[in-house]
Amino acid sequence: MAASSSGASSSTSRSASIIPLSNVEAQWERMSSEDQVAVHNQLEELQKKNWKELSLDEKKAAYYVAFGPHGPRAAVNPPGTVAKIIFGTGAAIVFAAVLTYTLKAFAQPPPKTMNKEWQEATNEYAKEHKINPISGVSSEGYTGKGYVTEK
Repeated sequence: MAASSSGASSSTSRSASIIPLSNVEAQWERMSSEDQVAVHNQLEELQKKNWKELSLDEKKAAYYVAFGPHGPRAAVNPPGTVAKIIFGTGAAIVFAAVLTYTLKAFAQPPPKTMNKEWQEATNEYAKEHKINPISGVSSEGYTGKGYVTEK
């Protein structure tokens, strides 16, 4: 007799744990696997009926269980991820800009060979000594800037 009463209480608690189909969307993630299977089986039985006889809540529940954003269709990124990525990227860009300007502020001045007069003198030296006579500064009809890099 004790076995039958425990079996009855487990079936009663089992049927009581199934939530109404009008609230499946809100409760699905918090339901146990057994309850999810029970709701799925209940909906399969309901879908065997004529769809015109089903209530709107039953139709919504059937659609949610079949196509809702749970299981493999759950969102990969939680809400707010895009904002974090945008903020992080912006912070990285600002940090890089501050670092660049700080390093430039404390850097040594460029060497004396990087001024325009020195580079033009290098062009003249290359023409006098015929450096790279095929395609360089000392070639015939050369129209490039040569060694001048400054504007």
